[in-house]
Amino acid sequence: MLKKSSWIAGLGLVCAAGFATWYSFGWQTNKHNPDALWHIVHERCANGAKPCTIYDASHGFALLHSVEGRGQYLLIPTKKVPGIESADLLGPDVPNYFAQAWSFREYVSRSYGVSVPDRELSLAINSVSGRTQNQLHIHLDCLKPEVRRELDAMAGNFGPSWVDLPIRLEGHAYRGLYLSDLGRSPFQILAAEIAQPQMHMRDHTLVVAPLGAGFALLDDTAHGLDRASGEELQDHSCRDYVKPV
Repeated sequence: MLKKSSWIAGLGLVCAAGFATWYSFGWQTNKHNPDALWHIVHERCANGAKPCTIYDASHGFALLHSVEGRGQYLLIPTKKVPGIESADLLGPDVPNYFAQAWSFREYVSRSYGVSVPDRELSLAINSVSGRTQNQLHIHLDCLKPEVRRELDAMAGNFGPSWVDLPIRLEGHAYRGLYLSDLGRSPFQILAAEIAQPQMHMRDHTLVVAPLGAGFALLDDTAHGLDRASGEELQDHSCRDYVKPV
């Protein structure tokens, strides 16, 4: 039987290790700390510490390799931006965070150890009710294979204006439009047709996926049991290209 002093010392080590793990990864696992992601980027990455892959204050973003999935990355502003509802996203000089995130898609392939074609990748940001963190983060990872097939089947429905899609994606009714490129911020594209974006942007999710020579921009709105979490369209195992470990 362990002596009491040894048991207490051992418990202390376990608690310390648990705290260190939470501090590094708690933004993924501890829903009671919605600011954990901000603290990681602002207090650790800004000071040259891990776990950010890139911290670029001059361009206003950090790239963080997520602990959820081998190849998922998060593009995060270096300043405090709570999420899709932030008025800061609609200013004339705000960085185009979606375009920034897309420019780092090669990191997904590197992490999976295989070459993932661009058309199998995607970007997503969740609504206020569909997220656990109050710091804007764009998810960069593979698209679910079935969603890829469904988007291809609906390619003819996409045009320059929003249309309700005839096929539900992961059981939810999305609408979409076609973008020839990511030159204009998807946040501003969405806000331009919402009567009161300062009130209603919070309820939306946005997903970007390659389609033809350009991109499909997808939008869903939180209502009922639908939390508008566009991340649901992503595959954090990239199962069509990566063998299970």
